[in-house]
Amino acid sequence: MIVIILLVFVLVFYLYGTRTFSYWKKKGVKHDPPLPFVGNNLKHFIQRASMCMMATEVYNKYPEEKVVGFYRGTRPELVVRDPVLFKRILITDFHHFYSRGFNPHKTVIEPLMKNLFFADGDLWRLIRQRFTPAFSSSKLKGMFPIITDRAEKLQLLAEDIAKKDFYDVRELMARYTTDFIGVCGFGIDMDTLSDENSQFRWLGKRMFQRTLRDGINGALKFIFPDLCKHLRFIAPEVENAIVNLVTAIMKERNYKPRGKNDFIDLILELKQQGTIKGESIEHRKPDGTSELVELEISDLIIIAQVFVFFGAGFETSSTASSYTLHQLAFNPDCQEKVQIEIDKVLAKHDDKLTYDAVNDMKYLEMCFYEGMRMFPSVGYLMRMCETPNYIFPEINLTIDKEVKVFIPVQAVHRDEQFFQNPNKFDPDRFCNGIKDMKYVYMPFGEGPRACVGARLGQMQSIAGLAALLQKYSVEPAACSVLDPNSDPTGIVTEGIVDGLPLKLKKRQK
Repeated sequence: MIVIILLVFVLVFYLYGTRTFSYWKKKGVKHDPPLPFVGNNLKHFIQRASMCMMATEVYNKYPEEKVVGFYRGTRPELVVRDPVLFKRILITDFHHFYSRGFNPHKTVIEPLMKNLFFADGDLWRLIRQRFTPAFSSSKLKGMFPIITDRAEKLQLLAEDIAKKDFYDVRELMARYTTDFIGVCGFGIDMDTLSDENSQFRWLGKRMFQRTLRDGINGALKFIFPDLCKHLRFIAPEVENAIVNLVTAIMKERNYKPRGKNDFIDLILELKQQGTIKGESIEHRKPDGTSELVELEISDLIIIAQVFVFFGAGFETSSTASSYTLHQLAFNPDCQEKVQIEIDKVLAKHDDKLTYDAVNDMKYLEMCFYEGMRMFPSVGYLMRMCETPNYIFPEINLTIDKEVKVFIPVQAVHRDEQFFQNPNKFDPDRFCNGIKDMKYVYMPFGEGPRACVGARLGQMQSIAGLAALLQKYSVEPAACSVLDPNSDPTGIVTEGIVDGLPLKLKKRQK
């Protein structure tokens, strides 16, 4: 009797863990055979491959397909391989794909996930509506003296690093971007350029470190979203540190802007404008017009925005700038052209790194674009269908509401049908800028959910590169590897195993 009960339990358990696995077969979409409960996502759940690596693997395995089926746990997802469909998802039919879908449970969202990057639906739309002005050209120009000050400190730090046989330039640029974000975001000196073991550098590292606890929580939330809806992606020590830090700063300012021109001041200014009101993207009246919705800017909403500003602000910029340095070290002819340009431009600007000077460094910008092509900081885009029975007309495929679609940005950037000799570092691809590369070059995303801080990230990255290469050259160290391995524990952004060790050498002009 016990054996029969056990067999019935195993059978029911198996059927539950495979209940959705006929989804793509019925629709005629090719896919790998899924495993019970984990689907096609086992390597990601056990931290043997990042989400980007999984999407890239599927993209490369089915070169003749426009779409490929995938199961993350028991949920069907769609990996998209066609730029025409990219445009449809990101632009044309955005009103069907306005959600990113990072929250496995739509009604239980942890506090720090209620930010501009992770939020969905009306929450996202209202936050975006209010916070976009914080990244206007005038605001960015006002922040540039902060960048200049940090760039000068970066040069001083490089003087000590040049005495070493090698140094991880990814860590170097992370210390620079963290220091900038500290002043720009919080109005405080985080001292990460002079102290590599500062509390803020620890916080930055921990935000993107995926521990065993983080991996288990993430897997359980995806496999059992209803049962595990109260588990959190963000580690308690990270949440507590951010909440305590931002709360202390707001209290010190008496919850009012103090004219510091930092991100917290900007948010406090926006809060003073009162409740955010706007048209709903989720709900419509019987006549088809959008309902009006509103959002009160609470302290936790503010803290969530500062959280993503800090994390995204330093991590993506440090990855992009350090990988550009890595490629310049292995391509000294390109590095020499960059340095000649830096010298000429700075000579026109009284040898000062100004906002206008950085904008004049066109070849350095091309190198930065090429570095992001080869190794985009965010290697995939994810959107969730919000419409029942949505049809892709180009391929006559219907998908259901809440099916997520993936655009494997890193794989597209390395696809030879879009970029000739894609594994070669060739900045001249961007001699005409990026305007002619829509939907095949997307390091900052595309459409209404493109990165709102893209210009700020690019500005601080190029300024840091210019400051460093003005006085130093970079060379491969004995331990440097041309094609470094991606960190398999990555979730949103891509990391690099063992960093990017390079040798810094003082320039002899």
